[in-house]
Amino acid sequence: MKFFRRLPLLLTALPLLLTAAAGAAAVPPPPLVWEARLDRFDLASYTPAVEALFRRIEAAAGRKIAPGAKHKVGLKIYAESGAGLATPIPLTQAVIAALGRRGFAAGDIFLVGLNQRRLAQTGYLPSLITGHSLFEGHQIYVLESNRFYDPVWFYDSPLPSRFDPFLAAQPVYHPYVTDPGEEAKRKSFLDTPLFLDTDFWINLPVYTDHPALGVNGALVNATLWNASNTERFFGSPGTAPAAVAEMAAIPELRQTWAFTLVSLEHYQFIGGPWFNSLYTRSEPRLWLSADPVLLDALMLDRINADRARAGFKPVAENIRLLEFAATLGLGTRQTAGVKLIPAE
Repeated sequence: MKFFRRLPLLLTALPLLLTAAAGAAAVPPPPLVWEARLDRFDLASYTPAVEALFRRIEAAAGRKIAPGAKHKVGLKIYAESGAGLATPIPLTQAVIAALGRRGFAAGDIFLVGLNQRRLAQTGYLPSLITGHSLFEGHQIYVLESNRFYDPVWFYDSPLPSRFDPFLAAQPVYHPYVTDPGEEAKRKSFLDTPLFLDTDFWINLPVYTDHPALGVNGALVNATLWNASNTERFFGSPGTAPAAVAEMAAIPELRQTWAFTLVSLEHYQFIGGPWFNSLYTRSEPRLWLSADPVLLDALMLDRINADRARAGFKPVAENIRLLEFAATLGLGTRQTAGVKLIPAE
């Protein structure tokens, strides 16, 4: 049985680049970020950009992205800020097409999101009017249905329950527990299909600021938006960063996490995670990296720069998400001298 409690600070779980897909020994990747430029934010532009980035990481890894023993790949999308600030659908479609060219059938590729209402609002679930789906043939796992957690895979934390107003209207889920007492309140059950049922999975976050986390992006999409009973962490800059870093360091999750692919089509620099179009920015860039800490650090630099231009204070320095994650060996938070590598 697998139980996750507070992990020791010396634990290291470096990214294993495409290990599950290739079935070979992995070498921790250098802190690289590849960039593709977009002409427009549509499928016709995303398709060649995604393909160029896939070829770049394949060349760096020395092997092709291809089906492994399980013949499955998961895509962790983000819809928690609602319509206007979700993983772009053309990006997800382009990723699916690139995987299809590498031998994955439609039924081999599933999408994972947290909340049914927000997935519907952002176009990921079938239309209630027409019943038409943009992702025919692909399963979409809605985590709050409680169908995709496993009672022996959970993150156990003695941290006190705290609630973010952003999630206060949502029910607290305690799957597998009939009496949600103190023991149940400590457990956050993990999205097991991503790391038990796949050869590998790809993270597709969207970036916002967050009052308790500083930056809501690659690390948070893979952890607090990827498990049950995590709203208790969102209210405190002391508890939330520690929970994210420790959950992201779970070896099984890291070993199947191939890379993160993020579009800068929309990101928000203040007021997050609620969507507010007054505080969003857009750049025609698509980034890919196996280092989620570096991606989050680069975006935090952008968020703070945009805040300064708009006359707002930077993200509070006492929010230590990136420091904790770097300490646990999840990547580098140093952005000085980092150069984005063109995909072409």
